[in-house]
Amino acid sequence: MRLLLDTHMLLWALNDDPKLTLQARKALRDAQDRIVSAVSIWEISIKRSIGKLRIEGDPMRYARAAGCAPLSVTWSHGDIAGALPPHHADPFDRLLIAQAQSEGLTILTADRAFRQYDVDLI
Repeated sequence: MRLLLDTHMLLWALNDDPKLTLQARKALRDAQDRIVSAVSIWEISIKRSIGKLRIEGDPMRYARAAGCAPLSVTWSHGDIAGALPPHHADPFDRLLIAQAQSEGLTILTADRAFRQYDVDLI
């Protein structure tokens, strides 16, 4: 399975947060590919710069060290995200959903709003 980590799952995994369920830990351990989108790095950077998130160091370096592969945002991802039904207003999440649909990825998330979309989830 090719697993796309939602931003909060990336942060939880990097910090071994107790909110990371056994199912999520197993998925991370068993995944063929663990993928982190540029969208998540962007979200972390924005939230850090406005004081909503405290994280020291370079999130890209942490993701690489955890064995995650990067995923860039393409024009197609942007087009798909813009065409999604308006179930979820968060632009970061909408782009992750579009990327998962376009690239055939399963999203690891605890966000229930993702269930409203045609995308594989854990």
